[in-house]
Amino acid sequence: MSTEKKEKPVCLLVLGMAGSGKTTFVQRLTSHLTAKGKAPYVINLDPACREVPYPANIDIRDTVNYKEVMKQYTLGPNGGIVTSLNLFATKFDQVMKLLDKRSATTDIAIFDTPGQIEVFTWSASGSIIAETLAAFYPTLVVYVMDTVRSVSPVTFMSNMLYAVSILYKLKLPFIIVLNKIDIVSHQHALEWMQDYTAFDAALNADETSYNVNLARSMSLVLDEFYETIRTVGVSSATGEGFDDFLAAVTLAETEYKEDYRPEHERLLKLQAEGKSKEREKKNTAMFTKDYQGEGSEIFLRNHAVGGDSSDDEGEEREAELDDEYDVQKHQSFRQFLEEQKKKQLSKSNNASS
Repeated sequence: MSTEKKEKPVCLLVLGMAGSGKTTFVQRLTSHLTAKGKAPYVINLDPACREVPYPANIDIRDTVNYKEVMKQYTLGPNGGIVTSLNLFATKFDQVMKLLDKRSATTDIAIFDTPGQIEVFTWSASGSIIAETLAAFYPTLVVYVMDTVRSVSPVTFMSNMLYAVSILYKLKLPFIIVLNKIDIVSHQHALEWMQDYTAFDAALNADETSYNVNLARSMSLVLDEFYETIRTVGVSSATGEGFDDFLAAVTLAETEYKEDYRPEHERLLKLQAEGKSKEREKKNTAMFTKDYQGEGSEIFLRNHAVGGDSSDDEGEEREAELDDEYDVQKHQSFRQFLEEQKKKQLSKSNNASS
């Protein structure tokens, strides 16, 4: 697959706490887009689910048997999910090839992540998947929140802190989806994000909470986060708010192209330069160490009065090298030093005779 950036599809990494309605959100979004004649490309990344309520183009369960992984590696449920996702990540290049084939006809690709949110956000495989997608396609994070469980200001603040941690970890455009607005309106959440006074009043009314002061302090800290993040209320049951969500996706896609893509390319360039400098530094240090160790031994033995250097030969070090080129260069230098030793010994023996 070509390494140049693609304009589409837009990849949506759908994250959310267990019970937030994340998978139902993916189902409704898939139906909504299909009804508009823009069927998405859907990938299920949850190996532990029994069934998915949407037509998945790629399903991790077709590649990895979650229960067999648990049995073979003697793991618990979470460990089994992490290991399954890690195994799937080793084949993610095949996912990219399939996605590339559909890129001309698909506008949106949806990735439904495991219900245990930390499995994706804090695992190596989650980072690999997110970074690989972001390297080729506009990639957005969709964080699904349960509005019903966020009526308490303290619980709401806990959710916001987790959202910030994901944003900091993945460094991609972010959309917060307040789900289940058919049960509880999301207006209180929007008001708390826009007006600190309203949030403070809600905290004061919550007399049973012992960490009110902490939540109050966190609200002040997250004020800038609230101003820049996109928040949309939806109902996965009725379909309300999904047009607003797609409008937010369009804006976030533009943000990715204008802000995140240049920054991502800059970070990749710095990372590549850093690795190059580190390798050069390592090779230089290795060369210097060999030269000082072997070379100084030659001159010391050459100037020793009445000394026989053949009796003092020590064991040669074996250096760890990165690649074949470095190995050849290292061996060539060793051969040069050995030849120099022989010449010095020959001269010393001739002089003594």
